[in-house]
Amino acid sequence: MRAQTVDIHESTGRILCCTIFRPCGKKLLSKGHILSGEDIRLLATEGMSEVWVTQLEAGEIAEDDAVLMVAKEVGSGCFEIRTAPGGRANLFATEDCCLLVDEDLLKQINCTASIVIATTTNFSFARAGTRIATVKSAPFAVAQSQLEAIIGILQERGAILQARPIRKPVVGVLYSDPINGDRARTLFENIVRQRLERFGATPNFALAANEEEEPVARGLQHLLRTKPTAVLVASTTSPAGPEDVIGRSIARLGCHVERFLAPVEPGNLLLLAYHNNTPIISAPGCYRSAKTNVVDLLLPPALASYRVSGWEVACLGHGGLLG
Repeated sequence: MRAQTVDIHESTGRILCCTIFRPCGKKLLSKGHILSGEDIRLLATEGMSEVWVTQLEAGEIAEDDAVLMVAKEVGSGCFEIRTAPGGRANLFATEDCCLLVDEDLLKQINCTASIVIATTTNFSFARAGTRIATVKSAPFAVAQSQLEAIIGILQERGAILQARPIRKPVVGVLYSDPINGDRARTLFENIVRQRLERFGATPNFALAANEEEEPVARGLQHLLRTKPTAVLVASTTSPAGPEDVIGRSIARLGCHVERFLAPVEPGNLLLLAYHNNTPIISAPGCYRSAKTNVVDLLLPPALASYRVSGWEVACLGHGGLLG
């Protein structure tokens, strides 16, 4: 790519190196614009005789074409691509969704000198119409060899970003208290509803149980029969781990305890278990307040039917200090 100042009548098909403004300050043509015959006539009427342009050389891809090619490989799921001036392609969610980000692959691509990608955070929730990622190129052009290397990595490793739709999730809630389960329901019901509404969900089924192994296990069993997307356990007590009442009740139903303890504050005492692929999320204390806590981090993937692993919970420590 070679930049030079040329007579406007010799600039057709070349790329504008800088934005051109009218004397009043209104933008006339944007940097990166490919000049047409009509543009030349417009510049002439503005009294311009020369313009600063560049022209692609062999082995180079124009910035707009380059970002579009990369954007098509960056993501999967419910999104659309919209190009923007200046070598940019934006990804927008087409449905309410949870964003899953391969952070290692993102870092690898961003170490290149020609293309950079910015995304929302892993496990974040996005409403339909929200921008979830942007792809930006170096000015004017990208070397074809670099572009092919980037696309090759993406095709081999898979998408950096998955937009997993959240479609009418079914949520079950069990309220538990050592004295009276209805007490827990009275304390937490409004907060649980507010929390779920952040993600476009509502509590479809709710039960209250005294915090004893048999009543809790029976309540969970009833909720699991509704085939929910996720089950929340809102307890008034703090567990000592999988051996407490909630943990023993979960084990009694043959559930798999995926993770106890999360590197997230508030929300250290998370207990995440699965009944087949249905997540059961117990996080005592987190249902007392609408402030962001570990439940808010895990609800988007849970509502999108993504199975969060213990390793992924461990990775929440970076940025896990929420307040």
